[in-house]
Amino acid sequence: ACSARQARAVAAELDIPTVESFVGRTPLVRLQRLHERDGPTSNLVLCKLEGNNPAGSVKDRPALHMIATAEAEGRIGPGDTLIEATSGNTGIALAMAAAIRGYRLVLIMPENMSEERKASMAAYGAELILVPRGSMEVARDLAAAMEAAGEGVVLDQFANPNNPDAHFRSTGPELWEQTAGRITHFVSSMGTTGTIMGTSRFLKARNPDVQIVGLRPAEGAAIPGIRRWPQEYLPKIYEDFRVDRKMDITQQEAEETTRALAREEGIFCGVSSGGAVSAALRLSAEVEDAVIACIVCDRGDRYLSTGVFDAPRELPFFGGQAEGGAARTNARGFRQVLPSQLRAA
Repeated sequence: ACSARQARAVAAELDIPTVESFVGRTPLVRLQRLHERDGPTSNLVLCKLEGNNPAGSVKDRPALHMIATAEAEGRIGPGDTLIEATSGNTGIALAMAAAIRGYRLVLIMPENMSEERKASMAAYGAELILVPRGSMEVARDLAAAMEAAGEGVVLDQFANPNNPDAHFRSTGPELWEQTAGRITHFVSSMGTTGTIMGTSRFLKARNPDVQIVGLRPAEGAAIPGIRRWPQEYLPKIYEDFRVDRKMDITQQEAEETTRALAREEGIFCGVSSGGAVSAALRLSAEVEDAVIACIVCDRGDRYLSTGVFDAPRELPFFGGQAEGGAARTNARGFRQVLPSQLRAA
């Protein structure tokens, strides 16, 4: 039998990577229909598909980079406990990274986050603490209190410079290379602001004329991954001068664009991604000969239970209602009533 050392030597000889080797280098694709709803355009609207990362979101990049840097600095070592406040994607990414590198992970998140997100974190072995609906501020305060009590180390995505640095090192260079330096506008949702800060820093260094557009929720909108922070909770990594323009997005606009992306472009993503694409489409209506790139930060499968992808009441096939008059609104209901509707047809 091969020893562990021999097995590693064989893997090195064959150049077989580990899962973390596949973080980054995500596809950049162009929209084919949505950007031309109102007629032909000279603009390209491009979507960077971050759901192709191993744990399914753009947060894979900073999660691994924050852990690797903390290890290199001697702040943490395998077996230690990590603590983080999250609305979802960073938690899933950190759970994957912790599993790869051998850490215990405690995640604190609002109770209204989707069941798929909670299940994904638990699948990677993370322990969850839920706080009241929408209370990211409470989650952040609790994480800090637990660290002060010696219960673990908080990487703190909101203040950790290695969050934006991950995007300065990867997301920005990839966009520059994939567009051959022709990118004119970059659009990103703003939550922790790590993605927009790091990508802006890289793109502006290459071409100061690239316009950086940040997306915020409109008043009353509750879009996972996008926040309008109270001043006292504004992420410390945020630098306002790196954003040229801010656009507000409503809940309805973000959700409608999310559904349209799946049904008209074949891009299955989350609501914050729909918001970013909606902002890119608005921007496209204002400019000409532009190359507009936006971040599609995750996949839609972790939002199915929220109802955002429920089918319209009137479906174009077999009617829109189940037996007894109940609306058929999702794939499960469709499968349940399909046999009887086929017989009726």
